[in-house]
Amino acid sequence: MEAKEEAHRCMLGFAQIWQKVMEEELEAIEQAANLVVKSFQKQGNFYLFGTGHSHLIAEEVYARAGGLANVKAILPPEIMLHERPLKSTMIERLPGYAAGLLTLYDLNEKDTLLVISNSGRNNVPVEMCLEAKKRGANVIVLTSLAHSMQVSSRHSSGKRLFELADVVLDNHAPQGDATYQMENLPEKLGPISDFTGIGLVQALVVAIANLMQAAEMPVPIFESSNLDGADEKNRQLFAEYF
Repeated sequence: MEAKEEAHRCMLGFAQIWQKVMEEELEAIEQAANLVVKSFQKQGNFYLFGTGHSHLIAEEVYARAGGLANVKAILPPEIMLHERPLKSTMIERLPGYAAGLLTLYDLNEKDTLLVISNSGRNNVPVEMCLEAKKRGANVIVLTSLAHSMQVSSRHSSGKRLFELADVVLDNHAPQGDATYQMENLPEKLGPISDFTGIGLVQALVVAIANLMQAAEMPVPIFESSNLDGADEKNRQLFAEYF
């Protein structure tokens, strides 16, 4: 099979999974958007957090052209992959890290926190949810139910993300994340959790904006800094929301 045909088959597999996301996650998106807008109405914040590759999804809607200025991402560099992948994995499994992190951000009962983890089993994401609940915050999770329901938690509570959330967004990634099997290779290729995760959070942002507009709230949206005249508008939004 030619390389372009192999790539096309992989893309078709992605499209099938995304179609399932579109069919099954709209109700959860609306529920999550309602929680976020209620936080905004109480002068609270909307935070996103993810470790490893999941941090890419949190970063995708933070300070983003076409995104909301009142989105805040928790992105400590030590849990991102650019500071050595195994370091991120080790820290994600540490007990006690999440509570200190949320103290730095002063998460409270006015806020909504979205925690992103494909497996939903490691200490730090689970503790983020538990600690947020202790503080009275709303908790949304973005995870793979197909994966998470087949594995045990690594946290002492025995809980996985989907068991701790007010709203669950399912990225529909298969167990192990990779989706595409090539001939003569035992391992699969084509992980999809970031692909569908980014689509879900961008759709969530649109749903949030819709509800804010319906409630006659200001909808602060960044424009691309590569558009003429956008810099001044963006500077004003940074001054107000950052």
